[in-house]
Amino acid sequence: MTVYDLPKLYTIFNACALLHIIIGLVLIKMNRQKGHIVCMTIALLFSTAFLGCYLYYHYNAGHVQFAGTGLSRPIYFTILLTHIPLAVVNVVLIIMTVIPALRRRYDKHKRMAKWSVPIWLYVSFTGIIIYLMCYEWYGPPIRP
Repeated sequence: MTVYDLPKLYTIFNACALLHIIIGLVLIKMNRQKGHIVCMTIALLFSTAFLGCYLYYHYNAGHVQFAGTGLSRPIYFTILLTHIPLAVVNVVLIIMTVIPALRRRYDKHKRMAKWSVPIWLYVSFTGIIIYLMCYEWYGPPIRP
């Protein structure tokens, strides 16, 4: 495995996080708190693994340019320009959601989750789309 294999791996981590977020949401709606905690913990671990691999990849591989042309470019950059700031904000929101849960402040946890979960879902889903557009459908990316 080389550093250039990491995008596929971190996208798998991202997809696993997305799946566990969805299952965790279903479980809490069914009032199954223990299952919810397990799924959301796994989602958090997958998201953390994603972030570590993502940062390591871009530190070592540098910036990659999107290789698509035509209509794919504005679509890709629109998704990317919503994804990036929401991903940064969501790191803080997730922390602000997890801490009250750990402190058993479920009222505050629930209030924060109403913001963090939809953004986490969006960021996870768009991250997969960005990978597909950049590395599979229109790729590989142009390297500097």
